[in-house]
Amino acid sequence: MAMGALSAARKAAFEILLAVERGRAHSDELLRKRRVEALSAPDRNLATALVMDVLRWQLHLDGKIQPLLKRPGAKLDPEIRIALRLGALQLLRMDRIPARAAIDESVELAKQAGHRFAAGMVNAVLRRLAAEAWRDRDADVSAAVESHPAWMVERWTAIYGAETTQAICLYGQCQPAAAIRLGDADAEAELMGEGVHLRPGGLLTAARVVAAGDMTRTAAFRAGRVRTQDEGSQLVAECVERGGTILDCCAAPGGKALILAERNPQARIVACEVSARRLAQMQRRLGGLGASVECRLADAAAMEDEAAHDAVLCDVPCSGTGTLGRNPEIRHRLRPKDLPRQAERQRAILLAALRAVKPGGRVVYSTCSLEPEENDEVVRAVMADRVEARTVSLSRRIGELESEGILTGAGAAGLRDCLTEEGWLRLTPGRFKQDGFFIALLERVV
Repeated sequence: MAMGALSAARKAAFEILLAVERGRAHSDELLRKRRVEALSAPDRNLATALVMDVLRWQLHLDGKIQPLLKRPGAKLDPEIRIALRLGALQLLRMDRIPARAAIDESVELAKQAGHRFAAGMVNAVLRRLAAEAWRDRDADVSAAVESHPAWMVERWTAIYGAETTQAICLYGQCQPAAAIRLGDADAEAELMGEGVHLRPGGLLTAARVVAAGDMTRTAAFRAGRVRTQDEGSQLVAECVERGGTILDCCAAPGGKALILAERNPQARIVACEVSARRLAQMQRRLGGLGASVECRLADAAAMEDEAAHDAVLCDVPCSGTGTLGRNPEIRHRLRPKDLPRQAERQRAILLAALRAVKPGGRVVYSTCSLEPEENDEVVRAVMADRVEARTVSLSRRIGELESEGILTGAGAAGLRDCLTEEGWLRLTPGRFKQDGFFIALLERVV
């Protein structure tokens, strides 16, 4: 193959995966860069699929590659690891890509990265792998489990049981459906008119799932009248009760604040964010709401608002283990020691949120984590520390949302099945074709 003969999609995927491997950036940010956006639609889709699926299946792919090395267990240069993973993914998980293309372009990637000598090894390993590739497609459950760190699988099995853990792992290997929120009644017809086919969401009447078509290329999307947002994320905002002034503690990128404004058109929404860069992005997104939303640069853990708000949304930064299908690289970055550190900040934010709500007002605490340290244990620790607050079952709120036509009947029934003994919602990934979430409702008594 001549130098420069690489496909644009594979070259882009290789460079993105190399940057992620070196800890320089996150895949979702890199996939939104101008260079990727400039690719043709087929190349852009292939590059995205290659990046996301290598990250999803990385541990399983490495397990297939290592025994085929001349010295199993040998430490490989990052460029060679990425070239091998890309080739292995295409051989093992992508039926429509010819083996020759997968092998030849992986070899060329190694050469162009300055590893001409190692390119022969890439060729030999992938050819051996191609000979047994057919065997891999019949072991999806075991391969999915192997694609998650052993410590995650072990702890989820202890918490949720083996069957639910397998379901979590399987969902983590899928590209989540593109869930959207309709901003008005006409948006759906407009999308259909532009070739975007939708189906109802699993929980909310305002949610849809894109079945076919590119919603991001439509006029309604560009105008902000429809937006992508996981249905679990939408549900979190819907759980916040009505009020004249509502605080969103950790608001960026602003999707939940938009829902709060939609449901409370006369209210004043205070949307806080600790990062100046993310605050600026949120301000641009929420700019059309005018004076009804105040975007404030603030550390939610250090807020000094005292009994100032009727309701508070406390959707805290977390490990994100409920979103591994959407953010697969989290599994490669996260370590068990990170969880207590996250929990310490989460407790501080929740305590500040309870100070900020008026007596009788309620705080929604939520994460997109599956880990008790960030969920149940945070709520229990704060309740032990703050005697003038109590937890409230979400059962009544689910009924209210159903009667208001916000939740579908089937969605309300399904959510009731997900309530814990304490009345908290624990949604494992894929339960309603959504990310994993934890939601608790707390009330300030005095």
